[in-house]
Amino acid sequence: MVESVYVHIPFCKQKCLYCDFNSFKGKENLIDSYMEALYKECARFSFDRLKTIYIGGGTPSFIDSKYIVRLLTILPKAEEVTIEMNPCTVIREKLEDYKTAGVTRISMGLQTTNDSILKEIGRVHTLEDFEKAYMLIKDVGFENINADLMFGLPNQTLEDVKNSLDYLIEKNPTHISCYSLILHNDIFKNLPSDEIEREMYYLTKSKLKEAGYEQYEISNFAKDGYESKHNMACWNQEEYIGLGAGASSYVDNMRYTNERSIEKYIEKINVKEDIRDIEEVQDEDAKVREYMILKLRTLRGIDVNFANEKFDLENRFKRELKKLINQDLLKIENGYLRLTEKGLDFANIVWEEFI
Repeated sequence: MVESVYVHIPFCKQKCLYCDFNSFKGKENLIDSYMEALYKECARFSFDRLKTIYIGGGTPSFIDSKYIVRLLTILPKAEEVTIEMNPCTVIREKLEDYKTAGVTRISMGLQTTNDSILKEIGRVHTLEDFEKAYMLIKDVGFENINADLMFGLPNQTLEDVKNSLDYLIEKNPTHISCYSLILHNDIFKNLPSDEIEREMYYLTKSKLKEAGYEQYEISNFAKDGYESKHNMACWNQEEYIGLGAGASSYVDNMRYTNERSIEKYIEKINVKEDIRDIEEVQDEDAKVREYMILKLRTLRGIDVNFANEKFDLENRFKRELKKLINQDLLKIENGYLRLTEKGLDFANIVWEEFI
């Protein structure tokens, strides 16, 4: 049974220079027709109940809140409802509308407290904008708040990362996501060396642990009980439906992505065409291998007894496990197969063994 839904809002005030998501600026004239098409796509599915709804983008808070309110009247109520916001789009009226409509969790990007770096990577907000937005979110009554940080940014130093961590720790959000800059082109210069980037990651883990944040996934840290239920559903290989242009789904052992073009998405929905681009129909072996990769993203790892019963883990991957354990990349501890500290640094090497 599908209990998680991702909704994609592809509109942005400005596209960040590092962004590779399906998002667009300057297409505000399509917002109304896009949202009408999105509501029609929702009607294609019959959801009995939902555990999580995640509204991402793009910048969902860029559009009028009336669209989000209507969306959440069409979808069933969920235990966790997250919406992404850009600090520049945070106003009290939107927040109050979200809260009334059932949003329980806000996710907002800080990235860094260094305004010059924010400008260099194409962010439209400043630290002051984030400060005002964060205080307003708290004032309206939202307690479950995620803040995004990035490291490995152009001209970024260890001191910059420390300052950003100190600032966020003082703000005390319930969840912090920390990502390294992933380059899709050579647009940025003066990037930190690989060694400095690793030090940034170690500093991040150390300071957040001291501040009471548990690292429960490679890039995610949470106060006790505030792990992202939506993300955990994905890492647990649970089914989910993606709604909107470019949204991905995992249903009945099939992974597919919707039509990415806003214009074509609207057109296909309105004439009742199939909007799916089917990427993979998994056989049993592919599903097991993907399970290994997804679960090994989490710090808890894989329940060995459960996996042995489910797909004969220790015999099926005898060669891979022996190799990775000998290389100190994996360990079995308290009945769980998980990444070692070294494995966290070289997780890609681990995952390659199960592709």
